[in-house]
Amino acid sequence: MGDSLSAAYGLPVEKGWVSLLQNSLPSYRVVNASISGETTSGGKQRLPALMNQYQPAILMVELGANDALRGQDLNSTKRNLQSMLDTCLSANYACQPVLLGIRLPTNYGPAYDAFLQRIYQNLAAENAVAFHPFFIEQVALDPDLMQADALHPNAQAQPLILDTVLKTLKASKALLNLNVMD
Repeated sequence: MGDSLSAAYGLPVEKGWVSLLQNSLPSYRVVNASISGETTSGGKQRLPALMNQYQPAILMVELGANDALRGQDLNSTKRNLQSMLDTCLSANYACQPVLLGIRLPTNYGPAYDAFLQRIYQNLAAENAVAFHPFFIEQVALDPDLMQADALHPNAQAQPLILDTVLKTLKASKALLNLNVMD
């Protein structure tokens, strides 16, 4: 579940990190339920039906950027993310959530960005879930790895993002249950 950062915005879908993840884990089905422009509210609303349909062993949640970019109340963002984590953790089958955090452009101010960062950190700690605080960090400040809008990673950045996501997954107890090898 993600937004444009996971939906391969501006790229052929097969070049995005989620498709590359599927290629890296050929024995597993990776479902990309990401939608460009998605908010935590939209993700929260869509998640129960997706959980019923796919019954995932791992739920990666990469949402919150659009809430923050729209200046929405981040307390609502936190509640929506918590609801999504709860939906996964309370499923009647084993589902492990993984939280992928983001950072905001500097023009949103350090206090607003710091609050968003604390939300991700607190949710990860309170729910004991695998977490990466800024999953596109390796590429976000390199203009050669970003599209012209300076918000979305380009095709060359996707393998680097995949590497970060794979490291986060491998560090989580969820992958221990799936026996994913290097």
